[in-house]
Amino acid sequence: MTQSRTHNCNELRLSNAGEKVTLVGWYENLRKVSKNLGFLILRDFYGTTQIVVETEEMMEKLDGVNKESTISVTGTVRERSNKNTELPTGEIEVVPEGIEILGKCIYNALPFEINQSREADENTRLKYRYLDLRNPSVKSKIVLRSRIVAELRNKMNELGFLEITTPILTCSSPEGARDYLVPARNHPGKFYALPQAPQQFKQILMASGFDRYFQIAPCFRDEDARADRSPGEFYQLDMEMAFASQEDVFSVVEEVLPPVFEKYGVYKTASKAPFVRIPYLESMDKYGTDKPDLRIDLVLQDATDVMADCGFGPFEGQTVKAVVVDGFTATRKVIDGICAEVEVQTANKAYWFKLDENGEFVGGISKFLQERKETVIAALGLKPGDFIGLTAGKKLAAQKTAGVLRRLLGAASEKHMKKDCYEFCWIVDFPMYEIGEESGELEFCHNPFSMPQGGMNALCNEEPLSILAYQYDLVCNGVELSSGAVRNHDPEIMIKAFELVGLGEEDVKAKFPAMYNAFCYGAPPHAGIAPGVDRMIMLICGEESIREIIPFPMNKNAMDIMMGAPATVDQKQLDDVHIRIQMPEEK
Repeated sequence: MTQSRTHNCNELRLSNAGEKVTLVGWYENLRKVSKNLGFLILRDFYGTTQIVVETEEMMEKLDGVNKESTISVTGTVRERSNKNTELPTGEIEVVPEGIEILGKCIYNALPFEINQSREADENTRLKYRYLDLRNPSVKSKIVLRSRIVAELRNKMNELGFLEITTPILTCSSPEGARDYLVPARNHPGKFYALPQAPQQFKQILMASGFDRYFQIAPCFRDEDARADRSPGEFYQLDMEMAFASQEDVFSVVEEVLPPVFEKYGVYKTASKAPFVRIPYLESMDKYGTDKPDLRIDLVLQDATDVMADCGFGPFEGQTVKAVVVDGFTATRKVIDGICAEVEVQTANKAYWFKLDENGEFVGGISKFLQERKETVIAALGLKPGDFIGLTAGKKLAAQKTAGVLRRLLGAASEKHMKKDCYEFCWIVDFPMYEIGEESGELEFCHNPFSMPQGGMNALCNEEPLSILAYQYDLVCNGVELSSGAVRNHDPEIMIKAFELVGLGEEDVKAKFPAMYNAFCYGAPPHAGIAPGVDRMIMLICGEESIREIIPFPMNKNAMDIMMGAPATVDQKQLDDVHIRIQMPEEK
C-alpha cells in the first residue's frame, strides 16, 4: 500500500501475524470492556479490522473521540482467540502502540447508524449522502456501477466502436421532454440547452464519415422522478452505426449486454441471442404493454364478444380483456389488494371470478355469467380451479389495465413467474404516427428521426396511421432499457414525413439545420440505440429504486438536498446573463 498505511482494512490475514502495520480509516465502533480494554472496529473503503486496545494510555487517546472520526493506528498483528469466520480479517486483530486522530467528527450523534442507513428516511439519507455512502452495502452498488461501466466500455471498444464525447451546451431540440436552459451571457436573450440525448450529434457523426460511435452519454431532461427514472440527469450507453440495419444493432446489443448481466447480476442467467421479437401491436394485445415482463407466462385474452352484453354495466359497449390464471389460490384479501393496486396504477377497475373445482362460477362478478357459463368456459378455455381477472374500457385502456393486472397476478403466483433470470426482448414495428391525446392531430408516435417502413412509397400511398417505422425498444424484465431506430437519412423522405404532421421543409430546416444540411451532402444509412446505464445497473443490482445506484441522486422533487440545489442566485449573476425573475402570483 501507499499513502499513510501499510495495508488496508480488508487485507491482513493470519500469515501477517507478528508484523508491525499501520492502518487508517473510520472509527466505526468501540466496545469498551474496562478502562484498559476495548475492541475498536476500524473501517476503510476495503473492509474492517478489529483493533484491541489493551492499555489505559491507548484508551485515553480515544476518550472524547466520536464515532466516524478518521484515525491512524500503528501496531502489531496477532491471531485472534475468538475468530470471526464471517469476516475476511476475522482471524487476526491489531494491538496498537500508536493512535493518531486524523479528522475529527465533531458531532456526538449521527443522523443515522452508518450500517443501518438504508432504514433511514430517504431525504435524510440524501442530505447526508456522504455518510450514507460509508455504508458498505450502499457503497458496493456504486463500486459495482463503476465496474459495469468499465465492462461496457471495454466490450464496445472490442467491437470496433470509437468513443467520442459530444457537446453538453447545445441548442434546444424537441425530444419529447422539457429542456434545461442555460442563458448565454454574450448573446442576450438567447439560450443554450443541455442535451436530452446526443441524437443529432451522433447522426451527424455518421454523416461525417465515422463508422461506429459510442459514448457513456450524460442526458438532461426536466421531467418527474419515478422509481426507474431519475429526474434531471441520467446516463446511457449511446451507440450509432453507419451503413447498418436493424439487424446490425440487434446483434451488437445481444452480444454486449447478456454477459454483463450474467457476470454482475443478482440473477446468473440472461436471454441468449437472438432475443424474442414482438411487434408493438401484438405486445399490446397479448401483454397489455409495450414493455412486457416475459418472466410471466400469462397472456391476455379478448373476452369482448362473450362478456360485453352479460348485463354487467361496466362491460356494456366496451372492450373486455381477460387474464386466466390456473392454480391461483390467493385469499380474498390478496385478490382485493391486487384489484385495488390496479386501480391505483391505472385509474381503472379490475374485476374477477373463479371456476371452482365443481365447475361452478363463484366470487366477483360470477352472478352476471351464470346463464352463459358454458359459452364463457369454451371461449376462454377454462378449467376447474381457474381464476379469471377482467378489465374493460376503450380498447387501449382495457389493454393497459389488463397489462397491469397480468403483471400483479404473475408476481403473486410463483407458478407463473420465473424470478431468477433476465428475460430480454425486442419490441418492433412501432407505428410511425398516432393521434395526439391533447392535440387530436396526427403526430409522430415515437421518434421523428425514424425511417418509415416502405420509405417514400409508404408516406405517399398508405394511410398514415397504418405506416410502421423501423423503431424498436429493448425491454428486460418489464423495464424499458432503450429506444432505438433505423434513422431517416434521406432529406426527401424526411421532408415528406414531417409534412404529414403539418411541418414543411422550412420548419425542418429551422428545427434541425445542421443535421438536415449534413444529410444533403450524402449521408449513409445508419441505425442506433442507447440503453440506459442507470436502469441497467438497477436491474443488475436487483434494486427497486434507481436512486440506490446513483452516487449523488436528486430526490423525487428533483432537488439535491445535500448541495441545496436548485438555489437562488444573486442579482449580479442575473444581470450578467440578462435575466429578470418574475415570480408567479400566489393564488
